[in-house]
Amino acid sequence: MGGPQQVVYLINALRERGHDNTLVCPPESGIDGSARQAGIRVQNLFCAGDLDLPFAYRLSQFLKENCPDIVHCHSRRGADILGGLAATFADIPAVVSRRVDNLEMRLMAALRYKPFARIIAISEAIAAVLRDRDIDSNRIAVIRSAVDAQAFAKQPDCSILEREFGVTDDMFTMAAAGQLIPRKGHRYLLQAVADLVHSHPPFRLIVFGDGYLNNQLRSQASSLGLGDVVQFAGFRDNLDEYIGCFDLFVHPALAEGLGVAALKAAAAGVPVVGFDAGGLSEAVEHGKTGLLVPAQDVDELRIAIATLMDDEPMRLRLGAAGRKRMQNEFSIDTMADNHVTLYESVLNG
Repeated sequence: MGGPQQVVYLINALRERGHDNTLVCPPESGIDGSARQAGIRVQNLFCAGDLDLPFAYRLSQFLKENCPDIVHCHSRRGADILGGLAATFADIPAVVSRRVDNLEMRLMAALRYKPFARIIAISEAIAAVLRDRDIDSNRIAVIRSAVDAQAFAKQPDCSILEREFGVTDDMFTMAAAGQLIPRKGHRYLLQAVADLVHSHPPFRLIVFGDGYLNNQLRSQASSLGLGDVVQFAGFRDNLDEYIGCFDLFVHPALAEGLGVAALKAAAAGVPVVGFDAGGLSEAVEHGKTGLLVPAQDVDELRIAIATLMDDEPMRLRLGAAGRKRMQNEFSIDTMADNHVTLYESVLNG
């Protein structure tokens, strides 16, 4: 839900600045309901994916009828390729946001991004991927994702940890959040946690998220004797309300566009431990807001987690620094203002 949430953040902030917006999205999609709930004007157009050429035609007709100043494409499911094509047909300048750091063939990248005046990367890591695919640096702009820091400023109700997960006050609690897929690196986290069971007081790791590795990761946890230590909580749409209750947030992703979950943990004052991969080094300042270790290095991950388990003053210091950094550098206002500046640069040629 990171990408859709960012789109809602942006549209609301643009609206507050006096800019008129319409969100075009498939009916009953994830963003459809949340956008309508936020009072955003929505136009539903069905899209079956990158090969749905009739969608490009329908979108181009909508653009010709409504004549927006600029088109901003977000999703990779049809919106980048077909959205850029539709904007070209309607003769309207377009930009596109890229939120993932996976590689693609140079020819595909050239075709995908040809219609767009600017490509917005949400991290320097993604910008580097684009440059590696021979996208002109002058067309790339880095605008990092935002976090609603004010939403995490109030004291959370931490009684939910006991009600939902049986966590008691004397337990050290860690959280991890992300899809249960290989690139999120949960298997390394489970191994690191298993090595801590006998050396540290009672603690709990709550893993939030769904994915096709669910059963495999549960089996790994069981084989490592972590049945009483690790809990798989599935996807929780209210995690933001109590993420600040955890002592530590661990994000062992092997590849990451930026790491919105890590941004949220930092905004809630929770220090972050993770692998130094992709854009996570931009979400976490090593030694200042959290600790980063080499990707796939279980021993170093274990040491980093143990270090913060053992050092409460350090945890509090890193957590406070992370909260301040989110407020100063990753605010919705900063993200929206950067987009407005980019739009104006495109419209002014």
